[in-house]
Parts: sequence; structure tokens; C-alpha cells
Amino acid sequence: MFRVYRGRMMKRWMVQLGAAIATNGYFKGFLDGKIYKGVSKSVCVPGLNCYSCPGALGSCPIGALQAVLGSMKYNFSYYVLGTLILYGTLLGRWICGWICPFGMIQDFLGKLRKKKFRLPKVFNYIKYVILIYFVILFPILFTNVIGMGNPGFCKYICPSGTILGAFPLLIKNPGLRAALGTLFSWKVGLLIFFLTMSVFFSRFFCRVVCPLGAIYGFFNKISLYRYKVNVSCSSCGICSKSCKMGIKPYVEPNSMECIRCGECISACPSSSIERDKIFKTKGLGEKNESF
Repeated sequence: MFRVYRGRMMKRWMVQLGAAIATNGYFKGFLDGKIYKGVSKSVCVPGLNCYSCPGALGSCPIGALQAVLGSMKYNFSYYVLGTLILYGTLLGRWICGWICPFGMIQDFLGKLRKKKFRLPKVFNYIKYVILIYFVILFPILFTNVIGMGNPGFCKYICPSGTILGAFPLLIKNPGLRAALGTLFSWKVGLLIFFLTMSVFFSRFFCRVVCPLGAIYGFFNKISLYRYKVNVSCSSCGICSKSCKMGIKPYVEPNSMECIRCGECISACPSSSIERDKIFKTKGLGEKNESF
């Protein structure tokens, strides 16, 4: 069982690293300290990947949504909405567990301390408040003198933007370093807080703050990629102990909090948790009952 768990963990880390490189593969941008503005930047990538990262080849869906909502015409981007629905219905929060670059950083930090503190479930609802207020309402309600909205989440909260966008640009641009102020200090302090919390609480940012995870969570129960529990399950609870998101997979395998990391599958002694049949070819003699 340990070999299965270790193999799955290494596979996920390789996928996470590959996704981070693929979505931030414009290496010339890192060398020049300039943001890539090619045609691919009009496409939203699945994860929380900062538009301002010098190597970013695509846009962050949260950033794109705020940009459109905060425009002077107060438009709503059906393209961005359609992209989120497409990613959500296909994969749900699998994106959080396998593709998002900041999720990868949290996983690495989580290995620094084996024993984690429990996080009260009420904290899970904070990310929905952030989604409604900082992502949707903030760009509409708070505008500048020419009517452009303020991208609240990207500007005041997003740690991915600080790591992937701010730091690489500051290293290569002395003019930007000279203009640093209170806002940057706030963002760095918030980043340190999120990183520190990730050591003591598994996937703290994903569970408490991330609005993109909140959106994808709505699709977990209907996405094509989902889990199921076979009738062989004895409800022993071992899967719950392995879950980084604090849920009970044997009760609700497609919880809105599940990031599809697969650790519950590796931990289950009776192999009762598995991917649904859409993503697993079954032999003729296999049972297909599920809860």
C-alpha cells in the first residue's frame, strides 16, 4: 500500500511540475523581465496562474473575469464563463489537485510537517465570500476616475500573483523596485501567512481562500471525472485520515472540497474507492455497484 501511495504522490508531483512549466513556458520573459503578450494570452489556463508572470502563456480565469467585470462597459464575459464551465464539467477540482501551480507549492510545504492541525469546517465557506465580494462585486463597485474597476482579489489577496508575477518582474526591473509601497508589503505579508499556514494545515489556501477552487467545487458532483464508492466499503474511515481536505470520502466521494488527489484511493485497504467508469475501463466480470 505504501508503494502505491508513494507512486501516486510522485506521479501527481510530476504532473503538477509539468503543468507549471507548460503554462509558464515563455522563458525569454523571465530573462527580459517582460510580460508575454502573444496570442495565447487570450486563452484562460485551468489553474490559478498569474497573467503578469513573465513566462505565462495564458491568462488566469479569475483575473480575466475581474478584468471584464471591471471594464467601463460592465460587460460579462461569456467566454470566461464558458471556459470555467468547460473545465469544471470535465474535471471539477481535479485541476486544484493536479494542475494549479500554487497547489503544488502548498503540497511541497505540507511535507515539512507530517502532523497537521484540524481546520474547522466553517472556514471552508470563507472562499465563497471571497468569490462573491472580491472577485465579482469588487470590480463593479470600486472604480477609478475613468470607470475602470478594481480587481480586488488579484490586487489585494492572490499569493500566486506575488510569487509568479511580482517577484520575477521586480528582479529584472529596478524601476519597479523603486516604486514599491504599502500594497506590496501587504501582499508579501499575506503570502508568508499562506505559506506558513500550509505547513500546519493541509492545503490551507485551497480550503479557505481560493475562489477558483470554490467555482470548480460546484461541478464536482456532475463532472465527468469523479469518484465512486463500491459496496465493498466497510466505512472503516481510513480514507478520511488520509484526506488532506478534511472530508469523508466514503460518505461523500464527490464533495465540493475534494481535489481528486487520489490519496484516499491509495489508502483504502479494500480498494473500495475508485474513479467512475468513464475514466476506468472495467472488465466483464467486475461489479459496478456504487453508493
